[in-house]
Amino acid sequence: SLALPLPIWYWYPIIYKAFSICLLLFFFSFSTVFASATFTKATFFDITFYVSIATSTATVSSASTIIIVSPLLVLTSSPSVSPPPSSPPPPPSYPPPLPQPLHPDHSEPRKQAAQECNLFKGRWVPNGEAPYYTNTTCWMIQEHQNCMKYGRPDTEFLKWRWKPDDCELPVFDPARFLELVRGKAMAFVGDSLARNQMQSLMCLLSKVEYPKDISSTSDENFKRMYYRTYDFTIFIFWSPFLVRTEGPDREGPLGLWKLHLDEVDKRWMAHMKRFDYLIISGGNWFTRPSMYYRRKKLVGCNYCQSNKVPMLSLYTAHRRAFHTALRAIIRSKGYKGLTFLRTVSPQHFENGKWNEGGDCPRTRPHQRNEARMDGMDLRLYKDQLHEFREADKVGRRQNLRFKLLDTTQAMVMRPDGHPSRYGHWPQANEAMYNDCVHWCLPGPIDMWNDMLLQMLNG
Repeated sequence: SLALPLPIWYWYPIIYKAFSICLLLFFFSFSTVFASATFTKATFFDITFYVSIATSTATVSSASTIIIVSPLLVLTSSPSVSPPPSSPPPPPSYPPPLPQPLHPDHSEPRKQAAQECNLFKGRWVPNGEAPYYTNTTCWMIQEHQNCMKYGRPDTEFLKWRWKPDDCELPVFDPARFLELVRGKAMAFVGDSLARNQMQSLMCLLSKVEYPKDISSTSDENFKRMYYRTYDFTIFIFWSPFLVRTEGPDREGPLGLWKLHLDEVDKRWMAHMKRFDYLIISGGNWFTRPSMYYRRKKLVGCNYCQSNKVPMLSLYTAHRRAFHTALRAIIRSKGYKGLTFLRTVSPQHFENGKWNEGGDCPRTRPHQRNEARMDGMDLRLYKDQLHEFREADKVGRRQNLRFKLLDTTQAMVMRPDGHPSRYGHWPQANEAMYNDCVHWCLPGPIDMWNDMLLQMLNG
């Protein structure tokens, strides 16, 4: 019998599929460039295949998208269907990124970034995490800073963290801090804001260990706290002027003080050999009525109500006192520690001064363009920067280390962080009823110790 030729329409499906396969193999040679491609299923010429979508890495067009065809295909002449549930999706060609923690950790890259940038220039950003501690977990909070105890109704002021412009400021790590200071001693010297910072630090460390009070006195202004596990000691010396003082001649904010501007306060200077770290600060007390002495002689006064004594600016006295204290540190025999100058803490009285009904009712931080430092705070701040730079120059020649703990720029933006009327009971008779000088604990002041840890870590 004679075999009849097959009709031409019989060859159409075969030619159709052969052409499709050749086309797919041609594109295969380009698909290996896109190792990080993701895949999606498509149907073309009745053939089910996966389309690879790769984002171009070219810097000139980082948003461009290239669609190529990969040989991850399934030949079928039936309509395309979804893969069965048991079929795994095409695996990605790289591991997915690890989830980032809400707070930066102490990994080496972040630590290095914090060391290389300016910690003091930045802004406050929202932070949904709970505070480091509460007034129920830390018993070392000064009554006048225990804002939650005395009924502060809002908690918004706790929900912010300091974000330097060029890096992250890691969350305070109490275990890391205690390891860094193992076997050492740290002293806070200054006014009640120095104590405010010290109590913040002890509350932060309370997650790891509570200290034992080994003070030789019951005076809260001169305490010595000991962390036995780490052989670490914290000292606090109340020395609001840093220099030798006498007085006041009567109780209250109007009492007259005598300041010897060329003599350092020996109450803290006598212990210098014991300190590995010294944090000095001050500023706010220089507004008090004062008589100023140099070389045992009266040289001027401020708010002294006397026509027989020449007026001497509080700024001159403040600058001279810091000069005396810093030079005494440099001359101190046997002291080889690291000295921090913590800059002035700004006040936020509105609608009057502290004794004229002024208050600080705000509940949120200022934005950077809203915060402005002027007047007394600005002058004190600039004078402290000047005296620090001069002392640092002299200290370097004697291998003494000085560091500036500039908390002022950040705290200017925190009018919401003060106790205001929530540092006492409503019926209390307080000289400063609305406290817009000190800081609530917990509160923005905890950031001072975030900075301190990073500077010690460096």
